[in-house]
Amino acid sequence: MTTPEGRHVRLFRNGRNQAIRIPRDLELPGDEAIVRKEGDCLIIEPVKAKPLRELLTQWAPLDEPFPEVDSLPAEPVDL
Repeated sequence: MTTPEGRHVRLFRNGRNQAIRIPRDLELPGDEAIVRKEGDCLIIEPVKAKPLRELLTQWAPLDEPFPEVDSLPAEPVDL
């Protein structure tokens, strides 16, 4: 049932956790979400993918030298 406040959904138990069935038209992308409580409301947001540049800045540099690569002549390519 849809009301001006939102969509009526069912809550159920999954082991010791309470769960919610999210209707197909409200599905979130990915397979993880962030849940937070604001007053009596639960806010569910998808986890946004981090840009590659941001991920790379979190990684520690390698202490290994980059291996030498023999230069090979370029091969012709038919396009």
